[in-house]
Amino acid sequence: MIRILLMSFVVLAMAGCASNVVTDYSSTAVFGNYSTWAFAPEAGESSFVSLDGTRVQAAVERELNRKAMRKAPDNDADLLVNWQIVEEDRLDRTGVGLGFGFGSGNFGWALSSAPPIREVKEGKLVVELVDTSTKQVVWRAASRRYLTESQSPESRRELIDEVVAEMFSKYPPGLD
Repeated sequence: MIRILLMSFVVLAMAGCASNVVTDYSSTAVFGNYSTWAFAPEAGESSFVSLDGTRVQAAVERELNRKAMRKAPDNDADLLVNWQIVEEDRLDRTGVGLGFGFGSGNFGWALSSAPPIREVKEGKLVVELVDTSTKQVVWRAASRRYLTESQSPESRRELIDEVVAEMFSKYPPGLD
């Protein structure tokens, strides 16, 4: 019994260490050559910056400042930051199924109904850094944590801050 509890604890501890972001990068890019950045004109893919867009931009700017990178006008920047919140639909089972049963020995009867299912819209944050001279993406990060419609403004800001900080903890690549 103790062995099973110990194994369960180890599995849970390892699951807690799993990364909440996935990154990819160009192996030919020389990241030491990049010192300035700007937001891409199409960042966020909307004519207006949304509330979450403002939160994302503030978090990205803070993290790039921590990397000693300087914000510059679009035409002078080494990198353009493109970001988007990719909307995804997920089916969510809510509630608990009802059931009853009776029986004796190895024989029994039961009746149950499946819990209700509803569609939930979630948003996954994706950030890309584009080399302005080659117009190629040189670094990309995608969140494994999602924004949901039901989150409060404060919890949305906290989640965005955490995710963006974790994304840029892996920039430039090769330092982790």
